[in-house]
Amino acid sequence: MYEAMILLLKEDALMDVLLATVIFIISYVFIMTEKYNRAVIAMSGGILLLISGIYSLHDMFQTYIDWNTIALLFSMMVLISITERTGLFSFMAIRFAQKVRGSPVPLLIGVGMLTAFGSALLDNVTTVLIFVPIILKITKELQLPSFPYLLMIIFSSNIGGTATLIGDPPNIMIGQAVDHLTFLSFVNHLAPVAGIIFVAMVFMLYMLFRKSLNTGKANVRKLLELDASEYLVKSPMLYQSITVLSMTLLGFLLHSFLHINLTIVAISGAVLLLLLTEKELETEQIFKQVEWVTLFFFIGLFALVGGLREVGIIDELARLIVLFTDGDFSKTALLILWVSGLFSGVVDNIPFVAAMIPVIQEFETYGLVYLDPIWWSLALGACLGGNATLVGASANIVVAGLAEGEGEKISFIRFMLYGIPFVIFSLVISTVYILVRYLIPYMSGGV
Repeated sequence: MYEAMILLLKEDALMDVLLATVIFIISYVFIMTEKYNRAVIAMSGGILLLISGIYSLHDMFQTYIDWNTIALLFSMMVLISITERTGLFSFMAIRFAQKVRGSPVPLLIGVGMLTAFGSALLDNVTTVLIFVPIILKITKELQLPSFPYLLMIIFSSNIGGTATLIGDPPNIMIGQAVDHLTFLSFVNHLAPVAGIIFVAMVFMLYMLFRKSLNTGKANVRKLLELDASEYLVKSPMLYQSITVLSMTLLGFLLHSFLHINLTIVAISGAVLLLLLTEKELETEQIFKQVEWVTLFFFIGLFALVGGLREVGIIDELARLIVLFTDGDFSKTALLILWVSGLFSGVVDNIPFVAAMIPVIQEFETYGLVYLDPIWWSLALGACLGGNATLVGASANIVVAGLAEGEGEKISFIRFMLYGIPFVIFSLVISTVYILVRYLIPYMSGGV
């Protein structure tokens, strides 16, 4: 009787694994084909997981949907929407384009550098929320294709976010789990390789799109003749928006020192600006401009990945890495780099990193005391792997949502054709870096 119950439980567990996997794969296929709204598909997958009993409604809302991320995105969308009404972004876009004299290639490189730098100091989602509206205005003014510039922003945001502790959620999670890995540690160990990959990426995009990056002299002349200050709406809302947005960005920079959560900083800024501008701008008008499709797509995506977590697929993947390498230090570091890189292109990297952290910490019980290269491998793979597909990183989804709102839809397949080769290229560079800086010295007794 007891053995029959155990067998039945195993069969039920296997059925849950199969069901969660099928729902996840089918949902992703529909998202990739783009025949239906991606938010509806992702949420439909979550509903099917609920109906099939993979997890409960309580688990879905309390455990798997990351409301901190949703609230952060919503708050930044509110801040950006209000600030956009003041003409500040149009002013910045025109002045920036005038500084490079409307030249498409310097514009492409400049956007990449600003995005990477911003993503290193802020979180990459906030950075793209600021830069995407600006670059869309510039490309429309110069009649340039927006796709190369949006691709540059996505790639740069994920590369820049790799370089620091606060740039990308996986780095924040690793930094919180390992006490001796400070902000300066991340800069020292990850910024060099991120810089190398960034330079290679800029050259790659230039070679791919140089023939399409052309604009007429009439467009440039028209741009240079514009008075950027005319686009500014010089009202109290302008100064309120600049002040609150600057305070919010400063809060992001200092949040680790102030011990205040990033989401709290963003919500505080959004609510404060709504209060200050209520007389000039109705809250209902701002809420209409929020990218609700993007927010609900995130909710559905968290629910889909939650199904994989619930049935133990992600945890099992982490255990298989350890079994496959047989505890070998070098093999483990490189395998984690590649598995996390390839896996993060398919699902959000946050749950994978959450599953891997306790596994890596367990390595100490097997006598491995020098775990830093393994932590850097995990960080590099998880952050860089997000460039593979539109759902690989939060910033990618936000850029796609903002672009679609302006009539510049990014095709899932088209992005993937550029993203996957670039991720493989990035992981090859990271492999060489990990080998030369850590593993070869370790194996030769230099560490």
